[in-house]
Amino acid sequence: MLAIRMRTRRRKAVAFATAAVLTALAAPALAATPATATTAEPAVATVTAGSTTDYDSTYYKNAVGKTGPALKSSLHTIISSQTKLSYSAVWDALKATDQDPNNSNNVILLYSGVSRAKSLNGGNVGNWNREHVWAKSHGDFGTSTGPGTDIHHLRPTDVQVNSIRGNKDFDNGGSAVANGGGSLTDSDSFEPRNAVKGDVARMILYMAVRYEGGDGWADLEPNNNVNNGSAPYMGRLSVLKAWNEQDPPDAFEKRRNQVIHDSYQRNRNPFIDHPEWVESIW
Repeated sequence: MLAIRMRTRRRKAVAFATAAVLTALAAPALAATPATATTAEPAVATVTAGSTTDYDSTYYKNAVGKTGPALKSSLHTIISSQTKLSYSAVWDALKATDQDPNNSNNVILLYSGVSRAKSLNGGNVGNWNREHVWAKSHGDFGTSTGPGTDIHHLRPTDVQVNSIRGNKDFDNGGSAVANGGGSLTDSDSFEPRNAVKGDVARMILYMAVRYEGGDGWADLEPNNNVNNGSAPYMGRLSVLKAWNEQDPPDAFEKRRNQVIHDSYQRNRNPFIDHPEWVESIW
């Protein structure tokens, strides 16, 4: 009996040591994994740690080191220098910015994550169309050249999913959206799939910095409400900030930002380059 108990203790000790080794080995991989709804802590560390880019000493040189209103004001000045597109030109721009990295004939649809033929752009069922992530009725800018054609917040989406989103503010919760890739909705809000929650947040906050009311357009601002209607506000800010931390910029989002800068608008979304600036401003 004594021998049996000793063997049992030895097996437990070996098992405990093995588990400890496996835990130590797994830890670095977890920290490097892009955040999802179940891995929020590593994402927070990634965002709040700060970052540097090739543009810090050039494009962002007047913003680096600032915080709060001074940072927002500086970024507004920087990104307001842009080439503006017509609404019809947006079709071809999105075919480049949102191209499927695995199939150059397709684009990736924002909310559903589906890869769809570039040629299927239009307004019919089965087509993709131009989604204004900052709903164009929030500030009543429509599709006019300016905020209505700014491709930093225009994305390809399935026609029916786009219709379901409508002009709802962003928030957590709701029922599953048909063909929405995991997106949820209720009567007054829309929650995109996990893989693009941060993308949505950074697009909304880009718009809030770019359009400050000084160039003939409404002063767009995030707030912590839903049901903002035609007021120039989009919510819910607390949720958008959490999404920015949970879903850091990935390769697709970074490439998109670069294509817009190099080939179309000649400006950048600063929150893709520096997601930690969200917390610095808001």
